[in-house]
Amino acid sequence: MDFEDTPQEAAFRAEVRSWIDANAPKHLEDQLKRANFGDIGITSEDPIQACKTWQKKKAEAGWACLHWPSEYGGGNRTPMERVIWNQEEGLYRALGGLFTIGQGMCGPTVMAWADEEAKRRLLPPLASGEEVWCQLFSEPASGSDLAGLRTRAVRAEDGSGDWIINGQKIWTSGAQNSDWGLLISRTDPDVPKHKGLTMFYLSMHTPGVEVRPIKQANGQSSFNEVYFTDVRIPDSQRLGAVGQGWEVSLTTLMNERLSIGSGMSTGFPSLLSLCMDIEIDGKPAVQDSNVRSKLAQFAVREMGLKYTGMRAITALSKGETPGPENSIGKLVAGATMQDLAMFALDLQGQSGVIWEKDGPSDGRFQAILMRSPATRIEGGSDEILRNIIGERVLGLPGDIRVDKTVAFKDIPTSGRKG
Repeated sequence: MDFEDTPQEAAFRAEVRSWIDANAPKHLEDQLKRANFGDIGITSEDPIQACKTWQKKKAEAGWACLHWPSEYGGGNRTPMERVIWNQEEGLYRALGGLFTIGQGMCGPTVMAWADEEAKRRLLPPLASGEEVWCQLFSEPASGSDLAGLRTRAVRAEDGSGDWIINGQKIWTSGAQNSDWGLLISRTDPDVPKHKGLTMFYLSMHTPGVEVRPIKQANGQSSFNEVYFTDVRIPDSQRLGAVGQGWEVSLTTLMNERLSIGSGMSTGFPSLLSLCMDIEIDGKPAVQDSNVRSKLAQFAVREMGLKYTGMRAITALSKGETPGPENSIGKLVAGATMQDLAMFALDLQGQSGVIWEKDGPSDGRFQAILMRSPATRIEGGSDEILRNIIGERVLGLPGDIRVDKTVAFKDIPTSGRKG
C-alpha cells in the first residue's frame, strides 16, 4: 500500500485541515489533551452536549459519517478520505466517542437490513449526532456465548403483529445516553440456539425499558444493565426475517471489531514520553537497556496494529466487507494496553499508586490499567477472538460444540431446562 497522498488526497487533506482549524472547539483543547482513557476530560461544560455540538457542526458542513451515502446523512466520500479526516481531526476525534457504537456498528447494520423508509428516518439523525444508539446484545447468563441469550420476544396476543419483549441485557455501553438500540432476542426456543434469534431496533424511551448504570472500578459508568418488562414494539422494527437474527448480528459484530480495534490507542506515545522524563539511577529511563527492550517490544506491537489497520482500510477502499481478520486489532490492542500500563506503573514506583489528574502522567496509566480488563471483554473476549481468528482466518478445526444442533429449550442450564 502506498502511504503517500495522491494529489487529490493532498488537496482533500488541505481542505479538511483548513476547516478544522477554523471550526474546531479550541476552547476544549487543553481539557482534551489531559483526557484519560475512557474519559474525554471535559469539565467546563456538559461533555455529552459538547460531543453533540461538534458532531452537529460537522454534519452541517458535510463532514459527518464521510463513508455513508449522502441520502443517509453521510458525506459520500471514499474510505481513504475518511482516513484522512480521522488523521486531521486529531484530539477532537475524542468528541466522537459517544457515537462510535451507533455510527460504527448499529448504522451499518440498519443500512444493510432495514427498508428504505426506515433508513432515511433513522440514519440522518444518527449521523448528525442528534440521536445516540447502543447495542443490546450481551446477557448475564450467556457470557461470551451470544447465541445463548434468553431475552424473549413473543407475538402480542391481540393479533396486532407487535412483539412483547421480556429479559435483561448487561454491559451495554452508553445505554444511559442512548435514544435507540439494536436488540437481539429469542423468538423460537424450539430450534437450535443460532436459529431462533431475531433482530429488532427500538427506542430506549419505550415504556418498560429500564437502564441501570454499572459502577466500574475506574469510577465511571460506561456500562449498563438494561431490563425489558413487557416492552411492546411493532413488527416494522424488525431487521431481517424472523429467525435470521444471528445472520444480522454478524453484520454488527464484524463492524464492531473493525471499529473498536482500528481506533484503539494503546498509550504507547505516552509511555515513550514517560520514559524520556522519568529517571532510573539518575539517568533518563529511556537510556536503561531493559527499558529500551520493553519499548521496542511495545513499538513492534504498535506498528503491527497500524499496518493491520491499513490492510482493513485497503479492503474497504476496494469495496470489500470487514471480515473476521479484524478481530486481530482488538485482541492485540487490548492486551497491549494492559501490559503497557502495568510497565508504566512499575516505572513510577510508589507514585504509581497515585491516581489524580495532577499526579504522575496525569493519572493516564492508572486509568488505562483500570479500564483495560473491560476492553479485553467488550466486543468479544480474548478467547472468543482467538477462536474466530483460528477458525475463520487460519482455517483451524473448530471447537467441539455439542449444543449447536440441540433445541435451545433442551440445553441444560444450572441444572434446569428452559
